[in-house]
Amino acid sequence: MRNYVIFTESTADLPIDIIEELDIKVIPMVFGFENESYVDYPDHRELDIKVFYERLKNGERSTTALVNSKTFEEHFSPELEKGNDILYLGFSSGLSGTYQASLIASEELKEKYPESVIKCVDTKSANIGQGLLVYSAAKLKRDGYSLDQVHDWAIENIPHTCHWFTVDDLNHLKRGGRISAVKATIGTALNVKPILHVDDDGMLMAVDNVRGRKKSLGALLDKMTETCVSPEGQTIFIGHCDCLEDAEYLAKMVRENFSVKEIIINDIGPIIGSHLGQGGITLFFFGTKR
Repeated sequence: MRNYVIFTESTADLPIDIIEELDIKVIPMVFGFENESYVDYPDHRELDIKVFYERLKNGERSTTALVNSKTFEEHFSPELEKGNDILYLGFSSGLSGTYQASLIASEELKEKYPESVIKCVDTKSANIGQGLLVYSAAKLKRDGYSLDQVHDWAIENIPHTCHWFTVDDLNHLKRGGRISAVKATIGTALNVKPILHVDDDGMLMAVDNVRGRKKSLGALLDKMTETCVSPEGQTIFIGHCDCLEDAEYLAKMVRENFSVKEIIINDIGPIIGSHLGQGGITLFFFGTKR
């Protein structure tokens, strides 16, 4: 069996120790403030993650850029030169054009490396939901599963990768066009917190509203209660935008209600954080449906 490597982008927001332990190749994306540009490495070496969120809190606006086909070629080529095949598990096409860029790059590279296999998968996922799929796939690879087997497992489990979010500051959703300026103003005044998820098409959707932070965290747990399957065998992921205390509170509720195998909490990086804002909280698990 030919060796293969698993690629994803920094939007997967996996902890650096997991990335290194499972030999996951992460393609960094780019973000910036006005005339400043930074590369989003998983260890946040170019801009400390707390500094990033402090700047958002102070009113600065961060913009993000997709990974273009040339960048994919630059990252894929060294592995193909070594004789490795590639399985790329990419950021949702419903949220970015990155996946389409990966297809363009793979077609170009297949002409240059006709003996190689490059499989690109639209995970229809984001943040550590994407990370959950990548993490699980990398563990299967470590256990000896072939590229085809891991690819097929990913395709089968994408519809069962559950993404649930809440945000603390509605203005970031307003800037992203998710809600109107009027709704953002009224919602802020009433302390309304939206409950969002990534749907089957990989798009971010608002599905509910609750009043108050604690209730919004409880609503995420309620969604897990509705659809989670076999939690005792699952590693649950929780992401946070510079609000570790709230992430730990959510983790405590999950442990009190489910006998989960493990809970991993990690920072939400600048790419997703630019759209959720400080105070964003995310919960990911496998369920009967998204």
